[in-house]
Amino acid sequence: MPSTLINGSVGQLEILAEPPKTLSARTPVAIICHPHPLYGGTMQNKVVHTVAKSCMELGMPAIRFNFRGVGASEGHFEHGLGEQQDCIAVAQWARQQYPNRPIWLAGFSFGSFVAYQVFAKIKAERLLLVAPPVGLFEFRPMDSINIPWCVIQGKQDEITSPGSVEAWVNKQPTPPEFYYLDDVSHFFHGKLGVLREIIAKIWKDS
Repeated sequence: MPSTLINGSVGQLEILAEPPKTLSARTPVAIICHPHPLYGGTMQNKVVHTVAKSCMELGMPAIRFNFRGVGASEGHFEHGLGEQQDCIAVAQWARQQYPNRPIWLAGFSFGSFVAYQVFAKIKAERLLLVAPPVGLFEFRPMDSINIPWCVIQGKQDEITSPGSVEAWVNKQPTPPEFYYLDDVSHFFHGKLGVLREIIAKIWKDS
């Protein structure tokens, strides 16, 4: 399916909005944020692709997008601040295209940092963080997260400290559903099926 361009705060953003086979009246819309732009992160990343396909299998439209400066998206990397504005712009577009539907937000690696910062601003009703880079970016504990949320972390992560993620999860006033996975690396090499199974479980009531 070809990508399209929408207006962002510093120019156009490249998005890929994929519909499911069937769509009911109140089906949520999934938005997925990709990993770090300066280290090859794009909306075509295999983990992001797996999350999107998993959502589509559950009947949700799945929206992936390139942060500013990536692919056909205009602008340049802004250390997570500008990227938050990109996500907000995508959410606004999604609400126009899919009115009256809940937004469920997901992010992988750097994308999970962006998702964590903006979920309340875009009024997301679910939040999924995959391999959040706790320790590399400032994931401040929220006073309260009043929506269902989930963290998926591999114990063999070579980029994010698994122990730091576990400690951060345990400090949350409103703890997430936490999947701490044996033999899983940062990029889920050979384990994408495990990721898909978890998403099918936690978001099956879409």
